[in-house]
Amino acid sequence: RGEKGPNEKVLVAIIGCNGRGMDHIAGYTALPKAEIAYVCDVDSRAVKKGVEAVARRQARVPQGARDMREVLKDRGVDAISIATPDHWHTPAAVMACAAGKHVYVEKPGSHNLHESELIVAAARKHKRVVQMGNQRRSWPWVMEAIEALHKGELGNVYFARGWYTNHRPSIGHGKPAAVPDWLDYALWQGPAPERPYHDNVLHYNWHWFWNWGTGELGNNGVHALDLARWGLGVDAPRRITCGGNRYHFDDDWETPDIYVATFDFGKKGIGWEGQSCDPRGFEGTGFGVNFYAENGSMVIAGTTCSIYDLKNKLIREIKGKHDDVVHFGNFVDGIREGKSLKAEIEDGQKSTMLCHLGNIAWRTGHTINFDPATRRIVGDKAAQALARREYRRGWEPKV
Repeated sequence: RGEKGPNEKVLVAIIGCNGRGMDHIAGYTALPKAEIAYVCDVDSRAVKKGVEAVARRQARVPQGARDMREVLKDRGVDAISIATPDHWHTPAAVMACAAGKHVYVEKPGSHNLHESELIVAAARKHKRVVQMGNQRRSWPWVMEAIEALHKGELGNVYFARGWYTNHRPSIGHGKPAAVPDWLDYALWQGPAPERPYHDNVLHYNWHWFWNWGTGELGNNGVHALDLARWGLGVDAPRRITCGGNRYHFDDDWETPDIYVATFDFGKKGIGWEGQSCDPRGFEGTGFGVNFYAENGSMVIAGTTCSIYDLKNKLIREIKGKHDDVVHFGNFVDGIREGKSLKAEIEDGQKSTMLCHLGNIAWRTGHTINFDPATRRIVGDKAAQALARREYRRGWEPKV
């Protein structure tokens, strides 16, 4: 499509609406400059649910679809908004960019280090607006907090510690089962090597299987690591470690339920702790980031930023709220008006890269040495082998 007129809406297709995709629907239907034209999902129940949700919020009733490749053929669609499992993020984004669509993609945006490069390359080659779902980048109170760090309110900031906690139950031991009639399982697997259908994977537990997910580090750790990297003003680490295991249950869960990851940037560092099955967090919340500096510390937790001096005296607070709509709005404004994105895909993938490196460190049991200039793992063939994945025949994304 050509340049949009001042009264013309950005037409969006929602790709995946079983979980996070419903938040995408709520986000775009709250924006007067956007309209949802399609709801696409491999689960026919989710398509019906998504179409009905959109129809309650906007005048236009969207079309339902099963295969996003059919949606991409519609030249009237300006953008797709990806809320699929991780293994689909980059392949879907690459196809969309090649079809001339702008892309909003949920975190982590890629399944492995190689895909982190591919999704950025696709955005550049096709000159598309690609936003990653690190929504805290658009929250005014978080922006104010990070700006305080950058302006030197606490002096030199040298370390950040992030965390995430939850109370996830066991996923048990799955059994082979017939594929439900509402699910196109072959299309759900898409680019990932085929695995037999088991009854404990869909629709959320895929996060904990390496074939499809990136563990809690890629699921929620990416948000804290993005804040930490943003606040410290760092890009690529030089040394990465990751400990932990699946401690809580004996089941099919492959990724750790306890993570303790460290990222050394030379003169600055980041630590992240994930506790998937322990609900008690730090600073009274299940998610947050602490920054440590020469003149004090900052805590971003829940919906409050607290700034302390070196005697642990509270100096001031910045309060806010969770607001995903502003991040979707920033994406739409990037398309319509060329405004700068708050989480442009290249910057977003710098944070996702930390997740991939942490997972590789855990899977190999090695300390990973990384060259920040070349963005390559150094001297470790086992780790290098995990930098990319195998694909089903005909599904490998290429730019």
